[in-house]
Amino acid sequence: MPISEQQYLSTTYRPDCDYVDGEVRERNLGEYEHSNLQTGLAVWLGNHERDWNIRVLIAQRIRVAPCRYRVADICVLDRNQPIEPVFTQPPLICIEVLSKDDNLREMQERVTDYSNLGVPNVWIVDPQSRRAYAGSVLEAQGTSIRIPLDGVFAELD
Repeated sequence: MPISEQQYLSTTYRPDCDYVDGEVRERNLGEYEHSNLQTGLAVWLGNHERDWNIRVLIAQRIRVAPCRYRVADICVLDRNQPIEPVFTQPPLICIEVLSKDDNLREMQERVTDYSNLGVPNVWIVDPQSRRAYAGSVLEAQGTSIRIPLDGVFAELD
């Protein structure tokens, strides 16, 4: 049953949910491999917040379009970007960690939403195959951010 945008924004979901055109959509997460990789990437980025002049956030709501909100597994902001309760400006990076129940169509929709907002770097990382759909080294264009994926997985082993 559709709900209003205001109702979505005033409701607490555990875990938080996306909101797409009146529909609350649960996110696929909560299992070990997803959580472990999400934590590992957030820690890796967090250890470089000052060096790279960034802020690292987990499960942050982002308004990607009117009546569309996504909750990124990890988002990275330029430290100079204004802080908002729900972000309306594009983060520097949005990272999605695949879960076993994710499907290609839904993931493509998420990536399109981020791209349409103007997010310059959208990374999809698969804990099963230990691959990212951005290459073996995650790099954010126009920055010195560089994450060797093998190094992140080595830390998690």
